Amino acid sequence: MTTANEPSKRGQWMALAAAILGWLFDGFEMGLFPLVMKPALTDLLGNGAPVADNVIAKWEGIMHAAFLIGAATGGVLFGWLGDRLGRVRAMSLSVLTFAIFSGLCGVGTSAGMVLFFRFIASLGMGGEWSLGVSLVMELWPGRSRAWLAGLIGAASNVGFILVALVSMGLTVVVSSLAGMMATVGMGPELIELLTRHSGWRLLMLAGALPALLTFFIRIFVPESKKWQDSQAQVTANHWAAKDLWGVAIGCLGPLLMVLANAMDMPLGVQLAALALGLFAAVVGYSHPVKKFLSRSTDGQAISVPPKEIVRRMYVGAILSGIVLLATWGAIQRAPSWAGHVREADLALEHPEVAPENLAKVYSRELAFARSQTQIATGIGAVIGTILAAVVGDKLNRRTAYSLLCIGSIASMLWFFLGNSTFNTMYLVSALVAGGVSASFYGWLPLYLPELFPTKVRAVGQGFAFNFGRIMSGAGSLYIGDLINIYFDGKYPVACSMLTMIYLFGLVAIWFAPETKGQPLPD
Repeated sequence: MTTANEPSKRGQWMALAAAILGWLFDGFEMGLFPLVMKPALTDLLGNGAPVADNVIAKWEGIMHAAFLIGAATGGVLFGWLGDRLGRVRAMSLSVLTFAIFSGLCGVGTSAGMVLFFRFIASLGMGGEWSLGVSLVMELWPGRSRAWLAGLIGAASNVGFILVALVSMGLTVVVSSLAGMMATVGMGPELIELLTRHSGWRLLMLAGALPALLTFFIRIFVPESKKWQDSQAQVTANHWAAKDLWGVAIGCLGPLLMVLANAMDMPLGVQLAALALGLFAAVVGYSHPVKKFLSRSTDGQAISVPPKEIVRRMYVGAILSGIVLLATWGAIQRAPSWAGHVREADLALEHPEVAPENLAKVYSRELAFARSQTQIATGIGAVIGTILAAVVGDKLNRRTAYSLLCIGSIASMLWFFLGNSTFNTMYLVSALVAGGVSASFYGWLPLYLPELFPTKVRAVGQGFAFNFGRIMSGAGSLYIGDLINIYFDGKYPVACSMLTMIYLFGLVAIWFAPETKGQPLPD
C-alpha cells in the first residue's frame, strides 16, 4: 500500500520510462552527430567544392569540444533549475531544449550556425543526465539503486548501437525517404537539399522527435517527494538567479580555449587558454552551489556540512573526468581505428588497387567495419554498465571503482596492442574493452547521487559528472593532433598511453567517501 509520502508504483515506472527514453535519445544523438559530421561539414564548408581533410578534422574537433562544453554547462544550469524549481519541470525544459535545437541543426546554412544550434542542444542534453538520475533515485527505494543505475548507463549505449545499425543501411534509408518525399509532392530542389551528402539534414531533423517526450513527462511523471519535502522544511529559497553569472563564466572560459585552438594561435597561448578555461569552469560552475550553501543557515536545510559538499563535488569531478577523458580520447576512436585496420587488410588483399584509391573503392567495406566495431563496443557497454552497478552494490563503492580502473587498462591494452588485423578477435576484444571502459557509466549513477543531500543533489552531481566533459572537450581539441604529430597517426600507441590516466583514478577514489548501505542524504 502506498502512503502519502511515497510515490505510486505507476509514478515510479513513468519516471523511469521517461528517463530511459531521454538517455536513449541522448545516446542516439551523440552517436549520430559523428556519423553525419563529415558529410555535413563537406556540404556546409565546400558549397559543392572539395574540402581538405585537415579543415574537416579541425572543425570536427571544434564541434566535439563545443558540444562537451555545452553539455557540462547544461548539467550545472539545469541541475540548478532542478534544485530550485523541481526535477520534473526542469527535466521537461531540458528535453525540449535538446530536441528543438538538435532538429534546427538540420536547417543550418553554415558550419557556424550548426555549431551554435549544436551547442544550445547540448545544454539540454547535459541537464537530462543530472535531472533524470536525481528524479529516479529519489522516487525509487534504495534497494533498487543498483539495477536502476545499470539501466541508466545501458540506455545511452543502446542509442549508440541504434546509430550503428542505421549507418549500415543509411544509403537505402535515404533513397527510400527521397522516394516518399517525391510521392507527397515535395519539390526536387528541396529533396536534393535534404538528401545530398548522405541525407545528414534529414537525420538531424529527426533529432526534434524527443520533443514529444516533454508532454509525456509533464502529464505522467510525478515530482520527487524528497525534493518537495526538502522545500517544505525551510522558509526561504536560497537559490538566486544572480548566481548564474558564475555558470556563464564557467562556460565562457572553456569556449575561449576552443577559440584559441580554432584560430591556430601559438601553442603557448593555446596552453594558457586551456589552463584558464579549466580554472574558469571549476570556479564558475561551483559558484551557485557555494552561494546557496552560504545562505543556508537553517539547521534543517543541509544534512552534509557545506565544506564537505564542495569537496565531494571536486572529488566527484576528478573521478568522472578520468573516465570521460579516457572514453572520448581512446575507446571512442575504436570505429575510426577499425577503418584504418580494415584498409590495411584490403591493401594486402588487393595489391592491384592504388593505396590512395582504397578508401574510395572499398568505402562500403570500411564503413561496415566501423559500424561493426561500434556495435561491438556498444553491446559490451550495455552489459558492462549493468554489471558494474550490480558489482558496485555488492562490493563497496571504492573497491568497485578500483577494479574497473584496472580492468579498463587491461582490456584497452589488449584491444589496441593485441590486434593488427580486422577479424573476429578484433571484435571480441572491442566488445570487452567497450564493456569494461563504459562500465563506469553504471557506477557513476549509483554513486554520485549518494554524495549530495536532496537540496543540492541535481546541481552537485551535475557539476561532478559534467566537469569531466570539459576535460574531454580539451582532449578532443588536442588528442587528434597529438596522434598525427607525435604518434605518426598510430592510434594503438597513443590510445594505449592515454589509458594510463586510470592510474590516477586508483588514487583519487580513496579521497571519496564510502557510501555503500547508506540512504540518500536528506
